[in-house]
Amino acid sequence: MLMRLTLMRHGATGQPSYRGRIDDPLSALGWEQSHAAVAGLGWDFIVSSTLRRCAEFAAQLSATRGIPLCPDVRLVEYDFGAWQGVTVAQLEREQPSALAAYRADPQRCPPPQGEDFAAFGRRIAAALDQAVETALASGHRRVLVLTHGAVIRWVQCHLAALPFGAMAETSIANASLHAVAWPRAASPEPRIPAA
Repeated sequence: MLMRLTLMRHGATGQPSYRGRIDDPLSALGWEQSHAAVAGLGWDFIVSSTLRRCAEFAAQLSATRGIPLCPDVRLVEYDFGAWQGVTVAQLEREQPSALAAYRADPQRCPPPQGEDFAAFGRRIAAALDQAVETALASGHRRVLVLTHGAVIRWVQCHLAALPFGAMAETSIANASLHAVAWPRAASPEPRIPAA
């Protein structure tokens, strides 16, 4: 059954690099961004990545509003392998070809020691499937999913049937909200290239 989910990226951490599985807390700005993003909005169920930059705000929101919270490790950020903690500027200087290849086709050209991209997608889909199933079984209809930039980019490309190379062109701001219908109702018609 289709359900509308609100995906939220965590607020800023103050770390300008690929963070991946590095377990950063939110910065003071990140907390401000997160509170501002949810002000005046309501949900009755929260699912969250277990990394601190998501989990700590999710726990606070759950406690202050009395909303059930379900942590899910499958919603953690993509594992950038050897690139974790490395800035994009440094990669552009030192590994420009590898970075360009990853951006163009993350499925075939992951970072060195990076997570298998197909496995990344499977774990996200499984987590969202479980979130919908649990919410429906509990009578919840308004679900907030607190997660990471690459996760949201993957979902958007998947739902739009776009190649995952489009993820590099998709801007997901800190503490931004993204309403999606999950799972995809039907595959969109394939695009026919212009003659």
